[in-house]
Amino acid sequence: MDYGKFRFEAQKKEKEAKKKQKVIELKEIRLSPTIEEHDIQVRAKNAIKFLEQGNKLKINIRFKGRQMAHTEVGYVVMKDFARRLEGIAVIERRAMMEGRQMAMFMSAATKK
Repeated sequence: MDYGKFRFEAQKKEKEAKKKQKVIELKEIRLSPTIEEHDIQVRAKNAIKFLEQGNKLKINIRFKGRQMAHTEVGYVVMKDFARRLEGIAVIERRAMMEGRQMAMFMSAATKK
C-alpha cells in the first residue's frame, strides 16, 4: 500500500471525526451578595439558555470590603440560584469560597 494514500485516508477520517465533536464551553455568571430579584431572574434565564446549548456554568459571587464578614449571604444567594435551575441543571461542585470569591459549577441535567 502507498504510504501517501494511507496518510491521506487517516487525515480524512480524523477530519470527519472532528466534525461530529461537540466542544463544551464553560460560561460564567457573576452574582452579587446584594443582588435584586429581577437581576437574578435575568441571570437564571441566561443560565437556562447556556445549559440548553450544552455548555457548563460557573456561578461566581465576588465579595467586596465588609461583605467578606457576611459570606453566609452568598451561600443563600447560591442556594436560591440553584433552586431556580432545579430540574434543568445539576450541581457539579457546591458553592465554595476561593479567596474573595465564591464559586459553584453546574451542568445540564441528563434527560431520562
